[in-house]
This record gives sequence, C-alpha cells and structure tokens, in this order.
Amino acid sequence: MEQEIYQLIARRNPPGDKWILVDDKTNTIHSSLTETLEAYYQTVNTPYDFKLSPLKGELYIITTENIEAPPPKRFNIYGDY
Repeated sequence: MEQEIYQLIARRNPPGDKWILVDDKTNTIHSSLTETLEAYYQTVNTPYDFKLSPLKGELYIITTENIEAPPPKRFNIYGDY
C-alpha cells in the first residue's frame, strides 16, 4: 500500500505570483510558478508531481512511501485462532 507524502518546497511572496524556494539560502524571488518549478527541478534533477495550495500560498512535491497494510483482525469467537 502506498502513502502520499507532501514536502513543502516553496512559499508565495506577495504581492502577485512571486515565489521563494524554502531551501534556497539566497532567497531568490522567482517571478512565476513556472520559474519556481524550473528552479527546483534544476537543483534536484528529479521529476516529481506537485501540489499547489493556493489559499496557503504553498507549493509541495508529492512522494510516495510503501507501507505495510495492517493484518486483518482475528476473532476467537469465529474459531480464527
């Protein structure tokens, strides 16, 4: 079973459509969401799916993690044991 994990990579820098990457030590302001995505891709060189939260002004990458499904419950009254 896969679980989606959202990792914050950028925040909007009002006014307008300006963004700053969270891990960018130079705090470079990118003038559009497209430029922000390109700048992130240039630093990691790995394609990801993205999630945009426009009300919060946040941009996330989506990764997946395999998790084991819990074993089904067993009940003694049915003779499962």
